[in-house]
Amino acid sequence: MIPRQHTLETPYPVGPVHCYSTELAGELVLFDTGPPTPEAQGYLREHLDLSRLQHVILTHCHIDHYGLARWLQEQSDATVYLPFRDSLKIVRHEERLERMYGLLLQLGFTPEFLDQFKAIMEDGTVFPPLPECYRIIEEGLPEQLGLEVLPCPGHSQSDLVLAGADWAVTGDVMLRGIFQSPLLDVDLCSKERFRNYDAYCATIIQLAGLRSKQILPGHRHSIESVDANILFYVTKLLERATRIKRIDPARPVAEVAFELFADNQVHPFMVYLKASELVFIRDFLDQPLQLRQSLEKIGLFPQVAELYNGALQPV
Repeated sequence: MIPRQHTLETPYPVGPVHCYSTELAGELVLFDTGPPTPEAQGYLREHLDLSRLQHVILTHCHIDHYGLARWLQEQSDATVYLPFRDSLKIVRHEERLERMYGLLLQLGFTPEFLDQFKAIMEDGTVFPPLPECYRIIEEGLPEQLGLEVLPCPGHSQSDLVLAGADWAVTGDVMLRGIFQSPLLDVDLCSKERFRNYDAYCATIIQLAGLRSKQILPGHRHSIESVDANILFYVTKLLERATRIKRIDPARPVAEVAFELFADNQVHPFMVYLKASELVFIRDFLDQPLQLRQSLEKIGLFPQVAELYNGALQPV
C-alpha cells in the first residue's frame, strides 16, 4: 500500500510540506510531522488516530519536517526515530555551534554576523525542541516494518530515504523544480567541514536506485521521473558553476554571498544558504571528475556532457 500523503501549510518560504502515514505489519507509521503550528496539530488530530500511532520516523530534522515530533510523543505512545547525524547535533549542540562559528569565520563572515546566526540557531525558530527520548534510525528500525534505509545527504548531511517495496519517502532530497545544494556544516564525526559536494555525488548514485519506486517527496505533489529530477539538479549546478567561475575564487565566500543579494537586510539564514551553495560549487570546480564519474555510473552523463564541458572551459 502506498502511504497516504498529508499536506500541511507552513509559515516558511518553502510553502506546504508533506508527511505520510501508512500501516506496516498492522502498525501505524508516520513519516515526518509537519511544522510546529496549531493548524498542523489540528490537522494531525483530525486525520490520524493518535491513540494507534506507534512509529514517527523522520527523514531529517528541519523544522517543517520534525516540528511536531515532541508534541506527537506527548499526544501518543509513538516511538520517535531520527537520523544519527541529527542526534549528534542534539547531544553535541554547543560543540557544533562553536565549530560552525569557526568554519564561517574562515569563510569571511564577521563576528557580528556570526552572533546573529548563532542566536537564530538557538531561539527555536529554526530548530524547535526534539523529544527527550528517541531512537536512532541507523541503529535499526523494527524489522516487521520492512523498511530500507538509504543515506542520501543531498539536502543536509542527515538526510535519509525510507523505502518500502514500491515506494520511497524522500523528505527534501528529491524536490521537483527546486535547485538545492547540501547545507554547509561541520561533520561531528571527523570534526572537519562536511564535504557537501562529496555527499551530493554519492547521493546521485543512491537516488538512481529508486527508479522503480513511486517517489513521495517532502514538497510538491509528485515526482514523475527520478532521472528527470537528477538531470534538473545537475543542469542547474552546471549553469551556476558557469557563472560562479567568473568570480575570483580568492574572494571570501561571505563577501560573494552578500553581494548576490540585492537586499542588504536579508535574513542571516538566507545568506548562510547562499554560502552553502557557493562552497558546493567551488568544490565542484576544484574536483569536477567526481560528479562526472557519478553520472557515468548511472548512465546520465551524455545528457549533460555539453554543459559539463562548458562549465569547465577557462574564463
